Amino acid sequence: MLEGLLPQMPPPLTLLGVVLVLVLLYLLSSTPGHGNDPPGPRPLPLLGNLLHLDLKWFHLSLSELSKKYGSVFTVHLGPKKVVVLAGHKTIKQALVNYAEEFGDREVEPIFSEMVKGHGVLFSNGDSWKEMRRFSLTNLRDFGMGKRGSEEMIIEESRHLIEVLEIFKGEPFDTTQPVNYSVSNIICAIMYGSRFDYADPAFQKMVDRNNDLIRLCGSAEILLYNMFPWLRWFCGRWLVNRTQVFKDNDENIEEIERLVQGLKETLNPQDLRGFVDSFLVRQQEESDQPDSHFHNNNLNYTVGNLFAAGTDTTGTTLRWGLLLMAKYPHIQDQVQEELSQVIGDREPRMEYRKNLPYTDAVIHEIQRVANIGPMSIPHTTSCDVTFQGYFIKKGTTVIPLLMSALQDEEEWETPHSFNPGHFLDEKGCFVKKDAFMPFSAGRRACLGESLARMELFLFFTFLLQRFRFTPPPGVSEDELDLTPSVGFSLTPSTHQLCAVSRA
Repeated sequence: MLEGLLPQMPPPLTLLGVVLVLVLLYLLSSTPGHGNDPPGPRPLPLLGNLLHLDLKWFHLSLSELSKKYGSVFTVHLGPKKVVVLAGHKTIKQALVNYAEEFGDREVEPIFSEMVKGHGVLFSNGDSWKEMRRFSLTNLRDFGMGKRGSEEMIIEESRHLIEVLEIFKGEPFDTTQPVNYSVSNIICAIMYGSRFDYADPAFQKMVDRNNDLIRLCGSAEILLYNMFPWLRWFCGRWLVNRTQVFKDNDENIEEIERLVQGLKETLNPQDLRGFVDSFLVRQQEESDQPDSHFHNNNLNYTVGNLFAAGTDTTGTTLRWGLLLMAKYPHIQDQVQEELSQVIGDREPRMEYRKNLPYTDAVIHEIQRVANIGPMSIPHTTSCDVTFQGYFIKKGTTVIPLLMSALQDEEEWETPHSFNPGHFLDEKGCFVKKDAFMPFSAGRRACLGESLARMELFLFFTFLLQRFRFTPPPGVSEDELDLTPSVGFSLTPSTHQLCAVSRA
């Protein structure tokens, strides 16, 4: 399980051994857990349950453990005790019915060092509450859920179509064009304008963000989060950690540059986007020393929203195109429905209710893609008794979202791509309670409604205009659906052909 990681450890074994012995003695002398803890595999001193886990496929390891230990179980990641929630009923009960108790964010060492409690994704307390409230309000004001955002996405879909037409049906990697188009939506909301796909600064910003998300989910970073003291002995061997901080610093520098440009042309009577709104609020509270509207919160909130707004939708859309090429008979049915309902008109959100099969396919793409299988970890804000188990304040909690999306009791064919999961016997679209790719409760995805709109419009625009196929000489069966593991699950490197249907 740990092969490939331990050989990267440094040579000063004597000093490292002393530290390990000291930590081991501390653990052996520590107070035992509460008698009513959730069940789980017996941990080893210091290592915890690392020998039970595959750090590369961490989510799959947890899924296997849930089959043995149930919907609430304990796993030890090194010396840290973690409670895992499995199954959609258990996850929703915890995150919705016990929203306060399970509502804090676990800020792992790598994120604690990077963001230092700022922003909206890896923060807690009053600062998080203020940033989340402000973010929700302004995402709505500058696009999310409004007709203006629909027009914004439609415009960006046209640009994306122009880019794909350049390939003239030849094989291409979907990563950059799809991510650039999706990134432009959140950029327009944040900064008030889109970027040209050929802009080198924009390209670096998007590509760096993708690299950062990939690295943060690597086995090395998972191991580092369990044993953060490794940096004192293994710093120069932790290459992913070094690159994470380099990417983060460059991201913040770029955000500061863009914010400065907006600050110089700011007109409080004509707000262009999220940043303008934040700058005005910052000015209004400039005489309040405890205001949360300071530069660090601005930079990291913008960075959080940009990263989340790009990665989740862009990754899901790329999975969608890959799945259409993998299952051409499903692509045929989507395109037939689009032709019958929309014809040559441009897609609009109002058409969705008349496109039940297409809507079902998009939902099934999200279910199968499973891009955030473990969500982002929570912590308990207080001692809580849940489903008869005692969970101590400050305990890390992992909502295993994949256990809901692949629940064998909820889905007819949980491990197969089957749009019928979201259709009734009459072919009408049906909602499913176990469908929760955006998580739930206080920490549910901020941009869920925007993401839903983006997925529908981008997907229908692309399927209306192109037929997606494997490259010449590659069969549908040869298209690999094995994900590339990072902070989210992305498609492995591949190429597709976008053949014009005109």
